[in-house]
Amino acid sequence: MSLSSFLEQVFQNPTLLISSILTLAVILVNGWTDAPNAIATCVSTRAMGVRPAIIMAAIFNFLGVLVMTTVNASVAMTIYNMVDFGGDATTALIALCAAMTAIVIWATAAWYFGIPTSESHALIAGLSGAAIAIHNGMSGINGGEWIKVLWGLVLSTVLGFGMGFLCARIVEFVCKGMDRRKTNKFFSYGQVGGGAAMAFMHGAQDGQKFIAVFLLATALASGNAEATSFDVPIWLMVVCSGVMALGTSIGGYRIIKSVGMDMVKLTTYQGFSADIGAAACLLVSSLTGIPVSTTHTKTTAIMGVGASRRIRSVNWAVVKDLILTWVLTFPGCGIIGYLTAKLFLHLFA
Repeated sequence: MSLSSFLEQVFQNPTLLISSILTLAVILVNGWTDAPNAIATCVSTRAMGVRPAIIMAAIFNFLGVLVMTTVNASVAMTIYNMVDFGGDATTALIALCAAMTAIVIWATAAWYFGIPTSESHALIAGLSGAAIAIHNGMSGINGGEWIKVLWGLVLSTVLGFGMGFLCARIVEFVCKGMDRRKTNKFFSYGQVGGGAAMAFMHGAQDGQKFIAVFLLATALASGNAEATSFDVPIWLMVVCSGVMALGTSIGGYRIIKSVGMDMVKLTTYQGFSADIGAAACLLVSSLTGIPVSTTHTKTTAIMGVGASRRIRSVNWAVVKDLILTWVLTFPGCGIIGYLTAKLFLHLFA
């Protein structure tokens, strides 16, 4: 679909306009609460300033979406096929709008308290809650795709921590006995590359997820509730990464502070280790089509880096708040999605 064709449909179809605005709002909130994780370490160790880091994140978010969607769009397909909103395209679109509204509510509340919630899991929970509402049961949930989500939850948590721990130990072993002033300079530059790699993988993972929702809304607005595949236009990749960057520039510093400063006091080599470990986990997940949380992966990698030095290096009070939010995301956002969908269906169906 060309941009001009899409805009023509938007102006002719108010429902598509509303769903597009809501989806862009979710992407913007993702920029508030999720994208800052990619640059949290390089900003917290002062390897980069906030504004240059945001610009870098925007560029590499786009490249991540472009390259990974071209190579392997299975993450997008997993999200696209995760739920079934039924054969009535109009009712399905109302439920989808309700799910997007629920995600905005949940994520904005988490951002207000400076807690990096997972937009990936909020998205999945919101969509699932809306699907349950429209079917009055679990028949709208695709169990096969949900299995991938559960695997992703384990992978992003356990492998993120393990890779952060391992990368930090390897760096310490390799650099043992070297001049600290020289290594600090190297790792400061290395963190720029690490931040770029994280932003790239954030686009590869989260960019695909929200593009899938955007295209699902477009199909439903066109009356097509049975679409099972799609082509991703480049203009949509540009819009997605640009809106993410805007969200990061508006409110990302709270998340950067929580992840990169409050949880663990990072040195340059530790920040580099966390970025490389987390980016490697996200690459494996994207290539295998498993939708994982970039928030979980990055924050657990930072925990692993801190624990590699000593357990007390990690501020476990901050970790407890993070884990509580992660645990509550599925039921919390799912319930909001369910209730919002019931309300929207009652008012507009």
